[in-house]
Amino acid sequence: QVQLVESGGGLVQAGGSLRLSCAASGSIFRINVMGWYRQAPGKQRELVATITSGGSTSYADSVKGRFTISRDNAKNTVYLQMNSLKPEDTAVYYCNADIKTSWDRLATGFTGDQGTQVTVSS
Repeated sequence: QVQLVESGGGLVQAGGSLRLSCAASGSIFRINVMGWYRQAPGKQRELVATITSGGSTSYADSVKGRFTISRDNAKNTVYLQMNSLKPEDTAVYYCNADIKTSWDRLATGFTGDQGTQVTVSS
């Protein structure tokens, strides 16, 4: 029905940059909030950043000033530009979107199944 596919992860040295992308497809009437979570081994899932359909953003304290979330509403895509990466940013990054699948249905949260691995070496 609705699919979110993340991409853009990889291996980078500390201080480097990566840009993640997440494209939503399927039965989409409107996308409200989009965001990125991350899950590191042995740690709880952490909300990294969110962006509303109007462009308002919020960030976890741990990434403020280093990460930037943006979106292209025409492409149903959300991005996460990650600069000044640190080893503690190593995790699988997942995107999430609050999506209305038709005009008469309430919005439902969808999360990417695969995620994209980000590994930052020291």
